[in-house]
Formats: sequence, C-alpha cells, structure tokens
Amino acid sequence: MFNLNKTIPTPKLWGKKKSQQRRSPFFFLSLFLLSLIFLFFLTFTSIPKSLFSSSSSKTTALSLQFPHCEIRISGEKFLWYAPHSGFSNQLSEFKNALLMAGILNRTLIIPPILSHHAIALGSCPKFRVQSPKEIRVSVWDHVIELITSGRYVSMADIIDISSVLSSSHVRAIDFRVFVSSWCGLDLDLACSKEPNTQPTYLVDSLKQCGSLLSGVDGNIDRCLFAVDDDCRTTVWTYGNYEADGALDSFQPNEQLKKKKKISYVRRRRDVYKTLGPGSKADSATVLAFGTLFTAPYKGSELYIDIQKAPRDSNIQSLIKKIKFLPFVPEIISAGKQFAVQIVKAPFLCAQLRLLDGQFKNHWEATFSGLKQKLDSLSQTVSRPIHVFVMTDLPRGNWTGNYLGDLAKDSTNFKLYFMNEEDSLVMETAKKLALAGHGLRFGSSLGGIESTDTVAKLQKHCAPHILPDILLFIEETICSCGSLGFFGTAGSTIADNIEIMRKFSSCSNQREDHKMT
Repeated sequence: MFNLNKTIPTPKLWGKKKSQQRRSPFFFLSLFLLSLIFLFFLTFTSIPKSLFSSSSSKTTALSLQFPHCEIRISGEKFLWYAPHSGFSNQLSEFKNALLMAGILNRTLIIPPILSHHAIALGSCPKFRVQSPKEIRVSVWDHVIELITSGRYVSMADIIDISSVLSSSHVRAIDFRVFVSSWCGLDLDLACSKEPNTQPTYLVDSLKQCGSLLSGVDGNIDRCLFAVDDDCRTTVWTYGNYEADGALDSFQPNEQLKKKKKISYVRRRRDVYKTLGPGSKADSATVLAFGTLFTAPYKGSELYIDIQKAPRDSNIQSLIKKIKFLPFVPEIISAGKQFAVQIVKAPFLCAQLRLLDGQFKNHWEATFSGLKQKLDSLSQTVSRPIHVFVMTDLPRGNWTGNYLGDLAKDSTNFKLYFMNEEDSLVMETAKKLALAGHGLRFGSSLGGIESTDTVAKLQKHCAPHILPDILLFIEETICSCGSLGFFGTAGSTIADNIEIMRKFSSCSNQREDHKMT
C-alpha cells in the first residue's frame, strides 16, 4: 500500500536537487487503480447474482410463477419420488415412500401406476442407473401423458392405504390434487375426454412446473430440495447415528472401476440426520427423491436399509404395517367371486412368467418345478386337480409345451384362467373408475385445495379408458388357492402373491398383531 501522506523523493534521473520534492507519476497511477477497484466493488455488490447465472434467473422466474415455492401451504411439507418398472417394483417403492414420509414427517404425494416398464432405472449392482434428476423428469412426463390421455390410475385406486394413514403419523395427497394447487392450474382442463386437445399454455405450464419439481434448475430455498444421492453412492439408514457416514459392505470391485471408470464410494447415511430437522432439506416445502427402489444384494441393501427402528416406536409400527398393503375391496371381492363361483373347488395357483426379461430363458426349469408340484398333489388329491393358470404366455402358444399337455389332459387336470375381456374384469374396472379412491386423499389438508377442486377432479379426471386390472384380480385369485401356490423363481409377482397368502388376503383377515 502507498502512504499517501508521505512525499516521494525525486529520482536522480530527474534532477540532482534533493531539496526539491515532486510527486511521482506512480502516485497518480495508484490513485486511479484504487478508484477503479473501489468502483468495481460497489458495482458488483449492487448487481443481482441472477445476471451472472442463467440457472439462477430461471429459478427466480419459476419461483415467481409458482408462488407456493415461497409460502408453505398450511404448514405442510411434501415428499415426491419417481417410481419405475413394473407394478410389483412400484408397489415396493410405494411402501418405501410411506416409510420415508413417516420418518421425515412429510405428506406423501401418491403417484399413479405407471405403464409397465415405461420408466427404467438401470442396474444398481452394475452402477449403471439413471440419475435422480433424469428419472424424475421421465416420470413427470409420463404422468402428464397419463392424465392427458385419460389413463391415469392412482396407486391408491388399487392399494388400500386407509388403515395405514388412519393408524399412523403418515399423511398423503393425490398427485393430481397436489399439482392442481402447486402449479396453480385447473387440471380438469387437462383431463379432457378428447386426447391431445389440451390448451397449449396448460401443457407448457405443466412442463415448466415439472421442470421445477424435478430439480432441473437446481434447488430453490424454502421451495424444493432435490435429493441427488442414489444407489451408486448411498444406502439410507435410520436410527443408527454411530454408523452415519460409514462405508457400506458392498462396493464396486476394481475390475468394474477400471472398465466403467467408476469412482463411486457407497456410504451408509442416516436419512433423518441428513434430510430431517436442522438440515437444509428440511426447510424446503417439497423434498424430491429419485427412485426409492431397493433390494438385498451381496449382504447389503441396494438403496434403503431400514427394517427396524428400535428407538422410534411409531416408525417401528409403520414398518410392520407396510409389510402388507391389501388391494382395495373391489379387487378382493372380484378375486373371491372367481374362486367361489367359477372354480367352485379347492385349487392350485400356477404363476408362470415366461416372456418377460430373464424368464424367457428358463422355461424348462419353470415347467419342471410345476410338474413336481402337481405330481406331489396327485398323491393326495382326487382327480381332476383344479389349477388356476396365471401366465403371460398367450393360449395360442401353449401347443408343444407343458401347458399344452396339461390343457389336453382333462382327465387329471382342469385349468382355469382369466382374460381382460371377461365380464368380471370389465365390471370391476368400471366400479374402480367410479369409486375414485385416490382422489379422496388430500381433501383433509386445510388450505391446499377446496372441496370444489377435489369434486371437479373426481368428475373430470376419472379414467376415460378402463384401467387394466387383470393382474390384480389374478393375484387375488392366487391368494385364494387352498391347494397351494407355485410361482416363477425370481418373479416379483410371485413374491407379492406369497405375501398376500401369508397375510390371508383372500379371507380379508389382516391380523396386525401377528406381524413379525
């Protein structure tokens, strides 16, 4: 720094009289530079940061367009997530979402049932998955397509969660009710009975709102916190604070690291400590996850490892309740009706998954297992043995395989099956469309929507195309098979049926005190 109160001796080059004191040109140069620095500092601090960041400018515009970003509605905080794959995986994620919402004290936004494999996650074991942001965007686009095409069916239209919500601290709201309020849009226009006739401004606004909630433009204070941790880096735990941040037992091996250039390290993180009270995420009205899918793998869980909560009795109770979530009464009634009025006898259910993914390569093992099951029954059951067949293999393709042999052996076996065109399926689908179970959730949340809004959604947003419910009725029928059940190894559908049978879904006697 220059001392401005001190004169500078004149260099000898400019004169030999030491008594003559003159200011150096450097003095004026220093003053000029200091002035520039001071002026730049004042200017920089007065310019909005949004001018230096296109992302920030987009975020500001979005928060202005959707004012609920800044003002939390009736004190509610919400949890949104992005399901994927088939129904069984989506149901598994829904259970995890209920658990996460309970732990974090957030209202769960109930998603629709996505079209089979419309959204793919990828492979967690191979560390090759869509990022949370990517899958949120994909799910949002697909959900809007379901709404505008009249094919929207809420998870709560099919799964009965009333007992879970009434007997625990979990709250829920239908996706359509939430979006109608959050995005400030009249969704009954989107539910037009004529596909692709929605106003352009409505479609554009839905896309923009989806961009916001998907975290495309980043987090927004007091509005959105997008969780970008996925199964490549994180295993969510709860209640074991001592292990928070510890390495998980499953890590990518060295060969995979070199082949895929992976630098990921998987850590176990406590979800309450990371995203709960006191965290940056807790201040946001909406907490957005990516997928919430998990499964056991090599002694660990792929993403969520919360089977117990010994320090929290409320969450421990919730964990027990969500182990089995029954279908709504209309579906259970249809399954029972088929068993009693069509089969009219004790029967075995055979769930044969033969065409999808890995299963198309294991016909021999699947048929061999079914044959062993039937041979065993033949020793104790009178002929013919009644068998309900649940399969993705069309009947026209049964010729030349074990199913064809069973169908021809009418002396020893009597087969039953269902089709989408069966009157029982069609009538049940109509009942579900009229019931509108999903839209009932959220109307009790004061301030987020009026009764009129829910009534309009119920009137205009009921599915125009009857929902595809064949799978759910078939699973219920399988739960009623008193001669037992044979399921395809590795099938999540078979796993779901086993759970239904364990909890006596067919008799509708859910005994919570027996849960373990």
